[in-house]
This record gives sequence, structure tokens and C-alpha cells, in this order.
Amino acid sequence: MNKRINDKINDINIYLEQLLTIKPGSFKEYEKDFKTKAACERYFEKITEAIIDISNILIREKGFQSPEEEDESFEILNKEGIIDSALFIKLKNIKGMRNILAHQYGEVDDKIVYIAINEEIHADAKEFLEIINKINK
Repeated sequence: MNKRINDKINDINIYLEQLLTIKPGSFKEYEKDFKTKAACERYFEKITEAIIDISNILIREKGFQSPEEEDESFEILNKEGIIDSALFIKLKNIKGMRNILAHQYGEVDDKIVYIAINEEIHADAKEFLEIINKINK
């Protein structure tokens, strides 16, 4: 059992819980409240970064081919049979959204971010954590 992975899993669970307590119930509320919007975006970033960290730790721990670029971590996990193609695509999309939020690569579409925060990040992160928990015993 890898302590660093466990710490990251705990971080993700805390971030998901905290995100649930602050995310607004409607897009209209989200769009109007810049403080809540900023906090939700930051939790999205933190969750995604922790998922990336777990992926990289697992790749090193299993002795898989090291990613040459950060974008390759999920691809390697998919190629090695750790995650399936559907989850690979979801995680790749989450990372893309994180890059837009964190590095301002392109225009931020508040509607897409709201949907990601309300409908996608929780389910996708939990699916990833279920797989990692099985591996990290």
C-alpha cells in the first residue's frame, strides 16, 4: 500500500466533499457569484491535479513507461490495462478543462465548467478512485 497514493486519495475525497458543499444548485447562481465560481473552479483543479499525481505515482511504482509529457499519463494507464478507454477519455477531458482553468488556455465557457462540476468530476473521480483502491491494497 503506497502512502502517497493514500494521501492523494484522501485529498480527492475531501475536495469532492467540500465541492459538494459549495457548488450552487443552478447555473444562474453559479454564473452570478464570482466567488463561488472561483472556488468551484479551484476545487476542480485540485481534484484533477491529485488524479494526475496518483497516475504518475502508479506509473513509477509499476515500472511502466514514463510519460514524456504530462498528457501521456492516462494514455499509459489505459495501454497497461489499469483504466478502460471510456475512463481514459473522461480523464483526458478533465485534464483539458483543468488546463483551460489553471493556465487560461482558451476561452472559459462557464456553462461547460458548471456541467463538469455538477455532473462529471464527482462520478469520474470516484470511478478512478475505485480502480486505484483495488490496485493499492
